[in-house]
Parts: sequence; structure tokens; C-alpha cells
Amino acid sequence: MGTLILVFAGLFGVVFGSFLNVCIYRIPRNKSIVWPPSGCPKCNAPIKWYDNIPLLSFMLLLGKCRKCKNPISWQYPVVEFITGLLTVLCVWRFGLTPWTFVVIAAVYALIILSVIDLELMIIPDRFSLGLIVLGLATAWLNPNFSGLWWQKELASLLGAGVGLFGVLAIALIGTWIFKKDAMGGGDVKLMGGVGALIGWQGVLTTIIMASFFGLVYALFLMIFKGKKGGDAIPFGPFLSLGALINLFYLITPGMLVIEF
Repeated sequence: MGTLILVFAGLFGVVFGSFLNVCIYRIPRNKSIVWPPSGCPKCNAPIKWYDNIPLLSFMLLLGKCRKCKNPISWQYPVVEFITGLLTVLCVWRFGLTPWTFVVIAAVYALIILSVIDLELMIIPDRFSLGLIVLGLATAWLNPNFSGLWWQKELASLLGAGVGLFGVLAIALIGTWIFKKDAMGGGDVKLMGGVGALIGWQGVLTTIIMASFFGLVYALFLMIFKGKKGGDAIPFGPFLSLGALINLFYLITPGMLVIEF
């Protein structure tokens, strides 16, 4: 893959990451993502175009609003940077193919829902259910599935079913055992989307990886933030991380070494 193409992919991702930030803030608050123009969430002052350049404006403004001088959340440059980085990885991993754009769409949806879940402990249906639709609609060109187009569609449908009903069963059993919600409905729907994109085996490895990452995060909160063991944590970001690893390289149960 040429360096120029990767650079362009990174720039595109960083710029689009700015739009993802708009979605992250406005969608769960039932606001339009196109109007009004961006403004400071503290003083509501409109943001000029030269103060809205991804990454660069944050650094030039020293992370503060030009008008009210209140701090700008680090979420904005972090989301822009991660979006740019993952866009480059998508193009580097898959080249310029139709599947690349499917993965990029899935990655962007996972970024949005992960940040929303971290902030508000919710996963909007439009992203989790949207991933199911995306997976089923593009199964015919999915390299994770083999066979004729209808066999790929069946594999995607099976993955979505395992993701939805398998994880729902886990959630219900966990709720029965621990006498409280073990997993949210948004997580269940998200796993349906993951299954539609990477199949039933990907559902298993995504849950395994997410459980490990979630455990590490929970231990961090308990040790350094004084959280209790029974406190709820957002699980969507860890499911998304496991799904991303699988999207870039499908990990099947029993694999101990990843070979490129």
C-alpha cells in the first residue's frame, strides 16, 4: 500500500473523527447532527472554522475555548486521533476494496457507541442494530465467510443469531445468579452486529477478550478509583475492542498465535 494513500486515509479519518464527536455528543441528547453549527458546550459560543481544525486547533488553543477559556474535553482530539489511526489500519490491512469501506463504517460505529457508553452507559440502537444490517447486507463480499453468496448470508445470519440469543442467554443467567442486570440490552444487540460481521466464532472470541479487558479495567477502578466490585461498568467499549481485533484478523477459538 502506497504511503500517499495511507497519509490520505489518515487525514480523512482525522477529519471524519471530528464529525464522530458531533454524533457522540448530539445523538444521545436527541439533537440534530447538522444544525446548528458546532459551539462551545460551556458558553455556547459558535466555533469558528479556524478553531475547528481537527487536532491542530486543540493544540493551538491549548485545550481551552477561545471565548470562555473553559477546558475543552480531551475526548475530542483522542477520538479524532483514534479515528485517523484506525482508518489507516483498515486501508493498510485490506487495501482499497469494497470490504475496506464496510470495515471502516463498522469501526466508526464502534467508536461512537463506545464513547457514548463510557459517558452515559447506553448504546443507541441505531448503531448496534445498524451493525446487524450492515453485516447481513454485505455478507456476500465478507472474507470471513466462505462459499457461495447465499452460504455467506447464512453464515452472517447464524453469527447474528448466536450474538443476539447466545449473549441474551448469558445475560439472563447472569442476572438470575447475581440478582442484578449482568449485561445491558445494548450489549446484546451489539453482539448481534458483531456476529453478523465476523460470524459465530468471532462472537465467542470477542466475548472472551472483552471479559478480560473489562476485568482489567474493573480492577484498575477498584485499586485506583475506590470503586466497589459490584459497581456497574460500561461493557460496550470492551466488546468493541474485541470486535476490532477480530475485524482486523479473525481469531478463532484455540488459536494461540496470530500470523500475518
